[in-house]
This record gives sequence, structure tokens and C-alpha cells, in this order.
Amino acid sequence: MPLQTFRYAVSGASNTFLGLLTYYISYKFIFRGQDFHFGFYALKSHVAALVVSFVVSFVVGFFLMKYVVFDDSRIRGRVQLFRYLLVCVFNLTINYVLLKIMVEVWNIYPVFAQMGTTVVVMLVSYLAQRHFSFKRIPEPAYLEEEQPDRKSSSAGSDGSI
Repeated sequence: MPLQTFRYAVSGASNTFLGLLTYYISYKFIFRGQDFHFGFYALKSHVAALVVSFVVSFVVGFFLMKYVVFDDSRIRGRVQLFRYLLVCVFNLTINYVLLKIMVEVWNIYPVFAQMGTTVVVMLVSYLAQRHFSFKRIPEPAYLEEEQPDRKSSSAGSDGSI
């Protein structure tokens, strides 16, 4: 197994566990299964717990991906952060839709539903982070040095000087 894949697996599993733990604590003890009212809108407890879990996982996940997993990426940090945010918001949207369906349509207990959506989101996240947020930029071909024997052999090969 390549080192980067191992690092992603360990970092991703750790961050996933942290996210699920944060979700469980938020749902069970902070929101206590009741809607969270703020101002003009109310969030269902499973959605409010998702928001709390997202914030915690986003911050921890970015630092793990940037400094542990994809430390060979030369893309600027603010660009990585913006791309990571885009991927995370996309993942959050997938998570939200799946969670709503599983909890409100299929009547699955929210903590178990969140565990199920996590599997789908992990796969999408790895592919997006690897090929978008932290992709390696190859060295441009024009920076390679020409070999000395190529210059001399190409100068006289067609009969010109």
C-alpha cells in the first residue's frame, strides 16, 4: 500500500470517527433530538447535528489533508482551502440529501443514517480531494534539460549547418 494511501486511510478514518462522534454528541446531548430554533427558522435536530459535525470535521480534515496526506501538493494553501471547501460543501449536500431521505422517508434512526451516508461521502471525498483539491502539478515539459548529444546530432542530421 502506498504511503499516501495509508495516510489518507488513517487520517480519513480518524476524521470520520471524529465527525460521527461529534454528530452523536450534538444530536443526543446538545440538541436532545429536538428542533433547534434560531430566529426565523428551525433546524431539525439531525440536520443541526450535521452542521456542527461539518464545522468540526472541515477544520480538522483540511489540516490533516494538507499537512499529513497530500503534503507533496504545491498548490497555494488558500487555493487548497477554497477547493477543499467546495468539495466539502458538495459532500455536505450529498450527506444532507441522503440523511433527509433516510431519516424522514425511510424512518432510520439518525445516528445509523449518518453512518450510512458517511460511506458514500468518503468515496466521493477521496476522489475529489485527490484529483481536485490537492492534485499534484507535474513539472512542465519545457523545463527539462536537453541532452547534449541531441543538440549536436540534430544539427547535422538533415544536411544543414
